[in-house]
Amino acid sequence: MKSFFVVIFITAITVTFVHGQGPATLEPIQVPSLMSSVRISGPLDFCGEPVELDNRDVRERLEKELLLTLWDRPQVVLWIKRSNRYFPIIEKMLQEHKIPQDLKYIAIAESALRPHAGSKKGAIGFWQFLKSSGRKYGLKINSEKDERRNIFRSTEAAIAYFKELYEILGSWTLSAAAYNMGENGLLSEILAQNTRDYYHLYLPLETQRYMLRVISAKIILSDPETYGFRFTEKDLYPPLQFDRIKLECFQETPISVIAAAANTRFKVIKDLNPEIRGHFLAAGNHWILAPQGAAVGFQARFKTLVDQWLAENRERVYVVKEGDSLSAIAERFNVPLPALIIWNRLKLREPIHPGQHLIIYSDEIKVDTTEQE
Repeated sequence: MKSFFVVIFITAITVTFVHGQGPATLEPIQVPSLMSSVRISGPLDFCGEPVELDNRDVRERLEKELLLTLWDRPQVVLWIKRSNRYFPIIEKMLQEHKIPQDLKYIAIAESALRPHAGSKKGAIGFWQFLKSSGRKYGLKINSEKDERRNIFRSTEAAIAYFKELYEILGSWTLSAAAYNMGENGLLSEILAQNTRDYYHLYLPLETQRYMLRVISAKIILSDPETYGFRFTEKDLYPPLQFDRIKLECFQETPISVIAAAANTRFKVIKDLNPEIRGHFLAAGNHWILAPQGAAVGFQARFKTLVDQWLAENRERVYVVKEGDSLSAIAERFNVPLPALIIWNRLKLREPIHPGQHLIIYSDEIKVDTTEQE
């Protein structure tokens, strides 16, 4: 068998378009060779703590993570694009709490800055909290909301956790490692191996790689052009722009009503508030994000639209009869079964009972109501 070693020299071409005029400039960008990419010149630090580049093992493992990261160039492109949207929020919050800015790169390693990112172990959101740890640090996680997906609330929780870890461990590098494997597991290894130096600890492979992935993200995102990533401002995802609005819901309220009050669409409200689950907002007080400018006149529009929705619902009530099933009711009123389930916040196999009231958005329901009277 012959082995072929192929050296690929890649030249990336960026084309800038002028609206309606086709390509205006053609600018070649030479993507660095793999060898030059791993020639890391020191000094290098994480949160002001030196990365031991003179340690051959550390350098070799860092080179490996850097190469693997750079090989997935589309992923790095998305990191850079998303970082323009979310890093300003994270950076401001880190600064307010006077903790190192490098901690933002942990969100890259954890979720690639995706609010809906999830793991097999059940970790969710920007900072990949499990339910137990999320609730411990004040996040609301239930059938109606999952604040692990909210950039503000989840970052507050991550900061609280980082500060607690640093108080225990006295090192941001160890704190980041503990964020990955848990403080109890890390403390056990520190005691067993009699060292508090992260780079001299023998840890589970995932945690050994974890910190070096975080540092690789820092190296690339701190100087993307060196690694062949060149962007204009228009290439990046714009920072979030929004109005923050306080809502008082006296009953479960459809997101569609909230969206209409904000002069926008259901999808926009869901995208700005990824923590909201389902199609309704629970009764109670809430803060939501809406498109910039939506706050002007919102409360008056919201009250009017909620009153209209309640009045309409009173005319669209079907009383369940003996022998009824959800599928039969959906077929009778010519509405999709999933819609019937959503309107009434039901589960697919949830039993219904005679006398139960269902909301059905169908012109035929008014006829049925008259017949019942």
